[in-house]
Formats: sequence, structure tokens, C-alpha cells
Amino acid sequence: MARKRGGSGAKNGRDSNPQYLGIKASDGTLVKAGTIIARQRGTKIHPGTNVGCGGDYTLFALADGKVNFHQRRGRRLASVIQEAD
Repeated sequence: MARKRGGSGAKNGRDSNPQYLGIKASDGTLVKAGTIIARQRGTKIHPGTNVGCGGDYTLFALADGKVNFHQRRGRRLASVIQEAD
């Protein structure tokens, strides 16, 4: 009678995908509204002017303009500065 052995050999064959975290738009880059600026775990970079923060702490542009990274009160902030037309 043939049977399959219930060992642990088949339990180890999985691997997770990489997280692809980091800065996606560098300082001075022109971005459109909705563009992801940074993907992070926690608020290493805080949202500034015209920048939103998603549920997984992803920073994204709320308006068209240039990305600007700066410090205020010891916090690193990302802002989007709108260009005057």
C-alpha cells in the first residue's frame, strides 16, 4: 500500500517578497499629485506641506510640485512646494 510520509520536507519551501522600502522621489524632483515619495516602516520621515501619509506610513504627494526634505524641531519632513505658473 503506497502512502505519503508526513515529514517536514515540504514545509520549508516558501519565501516572502522583498519590501521595496526607501525614498522613491529625491529632493528637488518634480512630482504629480499621488506620486509616492517614500515607503517606510513608522514615521522616519514625517509628512509636511502637501504630503499625505498612508496607513502603512507611505508618504505621497497631494499636489504637483517639487519634493523638499528639511528638518523642523529635530524631525525630518518631506514637503511638496508648488511651482508658481
